[in-house]
Amino acid sequence: MSDAPPKKITVPQLVAMKQAHHKITVVTAYDYTMARLVDAAEIECILVGDSVGMVVQGRPNTLPVTLDQMIYHAEMVGRAVHHALTVVDLPFPSFLLGVSRTIENAARVLKETGCQAVKLEGGAERAEVIAALVSAGIPVMAHCGLRPQAICQLGGYRVQRDHDRLMADAKAAEQAGAFSIVLECVPAPLAAEVTAALQIPTIGIGAGAGCDGQVLVLHDLLGLTLDRSPRHVKRYAQLKETVVQAVGQFRDEVREGKFPTDEQAFH
Repeated sequence: MSDAPPKKITVPQLVAMKQAHHKITVVTAYDYTMARLVDAAEIECILVGDSVGMVVQGRPNTLPVTLDQMIYHAEMVGRAVHHALTVVDLPFPSFLLGVSRTIENAARVLKETGCQAVKLEGGAERAEVIAALVSAGIPVMAHCGLRPQAICQLGGYRVQRDHDRLMADAKAAEQAGAFSIVLECVPAPLAAEVTAALQIPTIGIGAGAGCDGQVLVLHDLLGLTLDRSPRHVKRYAQLKETVVQAVGQFRDEVREGKFPTDEQAFH
C-alpha cells in the first residue's frame, strides 16, 4: 500500500462521481486546524460556508457576512486542504451587483484563497451570472431550494415544496454551466426527481437520500452547535459536552494545585 497522500479532487472528478454512482461527501470548515482534520478524513469537498456567520460569529443568519470575511476564512482553509475540492460561498450581496462585479468578487476568492470554486444561491434568476463566471474560468456550485440569504423574503427557514420552481432553477443552473447544485430543505421525493433529471451532481442538506451527495455543517456534525439543531442534522459526536468537561477539569486542577506538575515544568 502506498503512503502517498491522496490526490487533489478536481471539478471534473466530482462531476464524474455522479455517473459512477459514487456518493459525494461535503463538510464545512472555517479555519486551518479544522480544515486539516476534515481533509484527513478524505471527504470529496470542503465548503467554506457563509454559515460562518451563525456558527462562528454568533449571528442570527448569514446576511451580515462580508466578502472580506469569507476570504479571510477561506484563505486559512485553502492552505490546510490537500485532498478535497474546496468551495467558497459568495456572501450576500457580492453576486448581485452585476456580472462584472460578480466576476471580480469571485476572482478575488480564487486568487486570494487558493480554493477552487465558488457557490452562489439561486437558479434561473442567476443563470446569466453563473454562465459569466464559468466563461471566466470560475467553477460554480449553485444552491436551490431554501436559500438562507433570502430568509427575509422567504419568511423563515421552511421546507421548499414548489416543484416547478425547483425543477426550473436546477435545470437553469445546469444549463448555465454549474458543476453541481446544493438542494436545501426540499422534500425527499422532489429532490430525488430533480437529481434524476440532471447530469450534474446534487448535494442534499435536508433533502433526503436520493441526492448524489450530502453536506453537513461541521459544528452540527460534531455536536458543537450551541442551540437546537435542525431536523436534518445527525450528530456524529457530542463535543460540546467534552469541551465543557475538559475546561472544567483544567479549572479544578489549577485551583487544587494539581496542574502544572513537574511533568509540565522546565528545570
